[in-house]
Amino acid sequence: MSSKFLGKGLAELNEEMGQMPDISVLTGTERVVVKQIPLAQISPNPDQPRKIFNQKELDELATSIKEKGVLQPIILRNVKNKPYLYEIVSGERRFRASKLAGLTEIPALVKNLDDKNTAEISLIENVQRENLNPIEEAEGYENLMQKYQYSLADVSKLIGKSESYIRNLMRINNLPESVKELIKEGKISASHARTIAVADNPEQMAHDIINNKLSVAETQKRVKNSNRSEHSRAFNQTTLDKAYVAKIESKLSKHLDAEVKLREKRGGAGQFIISFANRIQMEDLINKLSK
Repeated sequence: MSSKFLGKGLAELNEEMGQMPDISVLTGTERVVVKQIPLAQISPNPDQPRKIFNQKELDELATSIKEKGVLQPIILRNVKNKPYLYEIVSGERRFRASKLAGLTEIPALVKNLDDKNTAEISLIENVQRENLNPIEEAEGYENLMQKYQYSLADVSKLIGKSESYIRNLMRINNLPESVKELIKEGKISASHARTIAVADNPEQMAHDIINNKLSVAETQKRVKNSNRSEHSRAFNQTTLDKAYVAKIESKLSKHLDAEVKLREKRGGAGQFIISFANRIQMEDLINKLSK
C-alpha cells in the first residue's frame, strides 16, 4: 500500500471535537455535526483492536458520566444497507459506560468510513491513549498488514512508532496462547514478552520470569544462552549439504557460462552471486537471465 494516502490533517475535526488523536482520515469536505444517537441503534465494531475492558474503570467512567455527561463525542459510521443503525469507530469505552450510567442517547459524530479507515482510526486512538495491552496492539498491527496490505513503513507512519518497535512487538503474535494469557493478565510485561518471543521454549521462560521474578535484563541473558525459535533473526535452519550446494553452483555455472556461488542466510534465506570478467560477459549474462 502506498503511504501517500496517509496524513491529510485534522483541523476540521479538532474544531468540532477538541483534543483528539491525529487521525488523518477524518478530514475532507464532508461536514460533521455532533448528534444525539440512541444507544439502542449502536453496536460495537467486531474488529475493534481492544478486546478487554476493565470493569472497575468502566464503573468509574460511568460515575463521571452521571455527574458531567459524555464530554467527548464518540465516532460512528453507518451500517451498510441499514440507515438507522450505527457501528462504533472509536469510543467504545464511553459507549459501554454510558449504558452503565443509564443513558439512552450519546453524543456522536457520524462519518462515512470504509473498513480500512475504520481499522486505522480504532488502532490509532487506542495506541495513542495507551488503552491496548501488548497482545491487542500486536494483533492490531498484524490486522492492518494482512487484511489491508499495509507495509511495515505504512504502519510506522500511521501510528508514529518506529518500524523496529512494531516488528519486535508483532513477534508476540507467535507466542503460545498460554503465554499470551499471562501477558493479558499483566503477569508478564511487554518487554519480557518481546524478549522470550525469540526463544524456542517461551512457556518455560514465562514461568521462570514469574517464579524467579526475573528482570528484563536477566531474561535477555537467559534467552541469549538458549536455543532460538524460528521467528528469531538469529535462527539458522539446517545448513544445506555441501555436496548439494556444489551441485547447484556447478549446474548454474555451466548454464550461464559464469561463476555462480550460493550463499545461505539466516532463516532459510540466501542469495546467488554471479561473477563476470568483463562488460561483454555481463551483457551475455543479462540476455540469458532475461530469457
